[in-house]
Amino acid sequence: MLRDLELPMSRAQIASIVESQDAPIALWSGAVSSGKTIASLIAFLLRLVAAPDHGLIVIVGRTLQTIERNLIDPLQSTYLFGPLAKHVHHTTGSTTATILGRTVHLIGASDARAEGRIRGSTIALAYVDEATLVPYSFWMMLLSRLRVGDQSRLLATTNPDGPFHWLRKEFILRSPQVGLTHWHFTLDDNPSLDPGMVTRLKAQYTGLWYRRFILGDWCLAAGAIYEMFDSERHIVKALPPIERWLCDAIDYGTVNPYADLLIGLGRDPETQRSRLYVVSEYRHDSRRERRQMTDSEYSRARRAWLARVPQPQTNIVGVAPEWTIVDPSAASYIEQLHRDGVSGVTAADNTVLDGIRTVSSLLATGDLAIHESAAGLVDELPSYSWDSGAAERGEDKPIKENDHSCDALRYGLRTTESLWRPYLPPRLEVAA
Repeated sequence: MLRDLELPMSRAQIASIVESQDAPIALWSGAVSSGKTIASLIAFLLRLVAAPDHGLIVIVGRTLQTIERNLIDPLQSTYLFGPLAKHVHHTTGSTTATILGRTVHLIGASDARAEGRIRGSTIALAYVDEATLVPYSFWMMLLSRLRVGDQSRLLATTNPDGPFHWLRKEFILRSPQVGLTHWHFTLDDNPSLDPGMVTRLKAQYTGLWYRRFILGDWCLAAGAIYEMFDSERHIVKALPPIERWLCDAIDYGTVNPYADLLIGLGRDPETQRSRLYVVSEYRHDSRRERRQMTDSEYSRARRAWLARVPQPQTNIVGVAPEWTIVDPSAASYIEQLHRDGVSGVTAADNTVLDGIRTVSSLLATGDLAIHESAAGLVDELPSYSWDSGAAERGEDKPIKENDHSCDALRYGLRTTESLWRPYLPPRLEVAA
């Protein structure tokens, strides 16, 4: 099978492929794009050929969509897998695939309820993508389902997480006792990467994400979340013409502050590259103002604010953003906006770490700028910090204080990413 592949392979990749065949549990961890996914998929195909006829074969990921993007798409790539790719058949949205003639079940495991999908099954071969994102209860259930004697195998990949994560504490640090073989990969272990790609990858991750995704460290989430934020670099006094008014993004509060950010796409005056801009901000702090506002009052205040926002370098006043992104917990306010005829209202994507990582990447690459008038956001960004108590429990969480505009920012950028991403240089987060 390896002879059919023209992709260059490092010694670390080849060694892991060979050694994994006899390992009950095989785990590849390390930097993004370090070659661990390709090596693990080749190992999976080899095990698939040798897998017994009885027992299920499963691929597990956070969602079906991530399985398709991270695993099925690469397996169907003739560039990566040559003639083997034509033996991988899958219909988008289907929970099964046919790989090398074998039926493979695709299982999304985004929460603890997912364990019910494999309860009672007998599994001969399992592959887990991004194992640190799989619930602990699902992982333990999966291990208990590997019931085809010494022929059962579990293969998994992951980027590092915190040092107290259960995967590190209970499995990596206890490798001999639990039958786990572990390989740590760095960018140098992927011979197919050109130097320019490595440089761009390193530029896209800073702080916590750089240590985990570039250096491959299992490290604590500690200190400032946006430590790459630089007021000289990211705050602007003047705005270019806005070519696309993407959204206003709302973190809803009654007792806590209400924050609404207006986000658009323009071109950096110096580089002429597309750049995201926080153009304006509306905030109401009921404690400071000593007055709480109702849903209808917030809706009117929002309309009045947008109506007086000047469009940069034009004589036009007033903006109608394409989308209004709202804190998903604010169901009554979403309903009020619908009643008031606001178009494009949608609940925000509130996956916290993904949102923080998106904002971090944009700040690191300089693809996000903030107008100085967005005073609430400018005040919050430097002090937005990781919760050290949660980190010691193995969780990455921000401190829930003075975070309202920061929450609105990640709501807006994460939820509209499919709209603005094509305008910016590609983000190299391929799991190769």
